[in-house]
Amino acid sequence: MSSSLDKLKALTSRLEEQLSQKEQRSDSKGEAKSETQTVSAPLPVKEPAGHTGTEKKKTGHDSVREENIARVKTLYEKLKIFEKSPNFDDIFIYKAMNLSGIGLKEEDFGVVREGKYIQIIAITYEPDKNGKKKAKNVSLGYFGKAEALDPVLKNEIIEFVLRWRYEKAFQNLEHYKDLIARVETPKETLF
Repeated sequence: MSSSLDKLKALTSRLEEQLSQKEQRSDSKGEAKSETQTVSAPLPVKEPAGHTGTEKKKTGHDSVREENIARVKTLYEKLKIFEKSPNFDDIFIYKAMNLSGIGLKEEDFGVVREGKYIQIIAITYEPDKNGKKKAKNVSLGYFGKAEALDPVLKNEIIEFVLRWRYEKAFQNLEHYKDLIARVETPKETLF
């Protein structure tokens, strides 16, 4: 689990470094630095739950998130995830996402497992007949035998899963920021 977290942290660092480099280049060219400027034109992003409608100034964090979600959407279309989940926003309802047939741990990252089938697996929790929550796997994409997998496609599959996880991390961060804001707001009660 920590290796996945480490990979997300590394991805975050690389994205933030790239953003910083692009901002420095625009500054060195004598252009005015704008916090609302993004590197590429992102696709429309659904506002997170609890959005108040008041627009805030975008930060580098927001820009990185918009770029990430735009890339997730591009990969969603390219990998034809829409065939199993027609509404893009619905893919973020899942609790987790994993790969079958490709390693994502530190020791086997990107290694294709011979004889296995490659699938993107989304995980959700549903109540069983006794009301207990049970994990349910949902295939979002099937890509055939590991031996026949094109290396470019393999990288796009891995990137989709990692970027999906990255967006989920952003959503969790947003949730906890909201909770902390409720605690820090000077009120007689929290609710």
